[in-house]
Amino acid sequence: MFYHNLKLAFRTLLRNKIYSLVNIGGLALGIAVFLLLLEYVSFERSFNNFQENAGNTYRLLNEDQKNSFWPEIEPGWAPRAKEKFPAIIDYCRLESDVAKGILQRNTGNAPAFRETSIGFAEGNFFEFFSFPLLKGNAASFHAPNTIFLSAGSAEKYFGNEEPVGQQLILSNQFGKTIYQVGGVFEIPANSDIRYDQVLSLETLRNPANLNGNDWAALENTGSQYLQTYLRLTPGTTPELLETKLTALRNEVGKENDGVRFRLQSFQHLHLAASLNDSFPTAGNIKYLYILSLISVLILLIAWFNYVNLSTAQALKKANEVGVRKIAGASRLSLIGQFLVEAMLVNLLGFVIALLLVYFLQPLFNSVMALKLSPADILSSSAWMFGSGLLLAGSLLTGTYTAFALSGFNPIVTLRNRLTRSGSGSRIRKTLVVTQFAISIALIIGTVLIYQQLRYLQEKNIGVTKAQMLIVRGPEAGKDSSFNQRQVAFLQMLSRYPFVEDYAGSGTYPGGWYNFVTSGFTQPGSLKGDEFKSYAFAIIDERYLPAFEIPLVAGRNFRPEETGIPWDKNNKVLLNETAVAALGFKNPDDVLHTPVQWDERALQVIGVVKDYNHANLKKTIMPMIFYPQNSSAYCCIRLASGSVSQHIAGVEKLYKQYFPGNPFEYFFLDENYQRQYAAEKQYGQLFTAASVWAVIIACLGLFGLTTFTVTSRTKEIGIRKVLGASVLDITQLLSRDFLLLVGIAALIAFPVAWWAMQRWLQDFPYRINISWWVFALAAVIASVIALITIGFQSVRAALSNPVKNLRTE
Repeated sequence: MFYHNLKLAFRTLLRNKIYSLVNIGGLALGIAVFLLLLEYVSFERSFNNFQENAGNTYRLLNEDQKNSFWPEIEPGWAPRAKEKFPAIIDYCRLESDVAKGILQRNTGNAPAFRETSIGFAEGNFFEFFSFPLLKGNAASFHAPNTIFLSAGSAEKYFGNEEPVGQQLILSNQFGKTIYQVGGVFEIPANSDIRYDQVLSLETLRNPANLNGNDWAALENTGSQYLQTYLRLTPGTTPELLETKLTALRNEVGKENDGVRFRLQSFQHLHLAASLNDSFPTAGNIKYLYILSLISVLILLIAWFNYVNLSTAQALKKANEVGVRKIAGASRLSLIGQFLVEAMLVNLLGFVIALLLVYFLQPLFNSVMALKLSPADILSSSAWMFGSGLLLAGSLLTGTYTAFALSGFNPIVTLRNRLTRSGSGSRIRKTLVVTQFAISIALIIGTVLIYQQLRYLQEKNIGVTKAQMLIVRGPEAGKDSSFNQRQVAFLQMLSRYPFVEDYAGSGTYPGGWYNFVTSGFTQPGSLKGDEFKSYAFAIIDERYLPAFEIPLVAGRNFRPEETGIPWDKNNKVLLNETAVAALGFKNPDDVLHTPVQWDERALQVIGVVKDYNHANLKKTIMPMIFYPQNSSAYCCIRLASGSVSQHIAGVEKLYKQYFPGNPFEYFFLDENYQRQYAAEKQYGQLFTAASVWAVIIACLGLFGLTTFTVTSRTKEIGIRKVLGASVLDITQLLSRDFLLLVGIAALIAFPVAWWAMQRWLQDFPYRINISWWVFALAAVIASVIALITIGFQSVRAALSNPVKNLRTE
């Protein structure tokens, strides 16, 4: 029987080629989108799954009185906590910022590379975490001055040579240090902890390796720069241990800062435990839910199409069903026939969807900036959800159409009275309304995402970004002549006619601050004000003019003030937000009031107009500007003209004064654009999803139009005989469908407004949702629907009425 039904199904599909192509094509499009998005969802959910002890590993976090969290911890707490609390089996401290510098082989004139994916880690790093070692021994990492390289990094520095036992020189803020390669490792793509080079933290235990950076001493409890991971005994209650850890912190005089320790499960390091989880994560669970919802909605649109297109063929199958029932066929046998046909259509749609995934994979990977494949679906439990949904949806839609088609009354069908029933028509119209409601909501979301992205990119942040070249400062070769070479470099740079302005600084607009600290008060401060956080920016006297940042009170730094040693200076600038945070209502008031930074007295000589130093996804922080001749960055405003020649001139001068340092640069405006890459990425996904949804929805509308035209053939013929024009008939057939689109728009508007309003709340600087966005989405949907309907309607209106009436 199954074989017989399968042959009938194939014959039916071949007999109705257009119906089959549209039906299978719609399912294939929907399933393809679902599979592509499921790849990304599975990849995100698979993060850190390879870690063997993830279940009882926790990251130590700080939480302040405002319920803000940050993972940077002072290095001295971990050994103290392990010694005092038996529940802590082991700990591992690591960092990914302070070790950045210039790395090169310790041989001759080997090329130097600036490494940013480099950091210090505990000696047990390769024992604590499950990162596979390709070469070397994990125990050797406990030795100071040891470096382990990723496979790619080992090839970059040593090619085909054996890397283990070789030496590399690292030049950074800790000076020039020689490291010996102890091993080669590989970190999976789905790991939140990522390094190209990892240095043994034991190196910093030797004071000689600190280069005066005493804040990095491993026993200190004053400088937060390390992330700390704890492995707990099974059954430990994290909340109870949090209380004990905070009490330990308070024992050494930290009780007044209002900060407490919190433990975050390693399993939630990438994605939060829930939408209400406020712990910091590397991924974004909200976007993951949104993409999951979009993939399911597009799949639903495809299945709705199948139902619509299948029932649109009801009139053609009605007589067949009637004859077979009169001949004695049972309803069960008819259900079996139509169910096999439904499963065949879904199977063919799935096969074609796999082909579409294969061809679309490179484009999808380019948009996502990842190397994904269908195999990633198996990397997490998401595959069970995906396969279950595909199977359930196929069975449900197939079963519905099978029961619907097999349930025709043979007397009614043979008398050609099937079209008088309105229940099936209502279901089909409901499905079309649902499809277009989803499509219109996606169109609205797409337009608003791009509006917000454009707003972020074009909003005036308070600095001039145009033609501003940021050159990364030298790290290697910082000998006794370095300061003289730095001064000479800037002097020569100022003589170039294409250099309009320049500045040396420790940071730049659009980058992160030098550091964030607290302890600032003034005589009128309230209790607790000393715990407010302030961002530090180290700048010279040319920084503000170079970026055209105005002062609202006081004066700028003088050249001689930027040359004063760090611990001897007492003059600072504040931004307007910092003035308000200190409790001053008028910027001029702070110029005549002493400010304390812990035990250190400061004199505020000027107030800088607020500008967005970080990107627009963050509010303006209170900022302290500190005068120093920093070599971290050289900010150069270039004149218009041949930019490539200007850059070549700067590079030649740079290499002349700082040999052995790679020349690296970027333009400030381009760097700002890169900070919104995630929003751009999701905008592209929303655009693709909207287009896909509209195409699939139009296929459903095409099916419903076909059904309507077929059922009203006799009416159309009579109207034409009575003198109705082509336009009259087209309007007659289109009116009801456009009404469905209008109903869909009314449903989509409030849902889209609510969803996008929630999304925009994550941005401190955001657009206002305008009414025209909703009108535009409705117009787009209506025009596309009208084109889809119009084809069938005009075709019906142009048909020969005599032939139609004779056919009836």
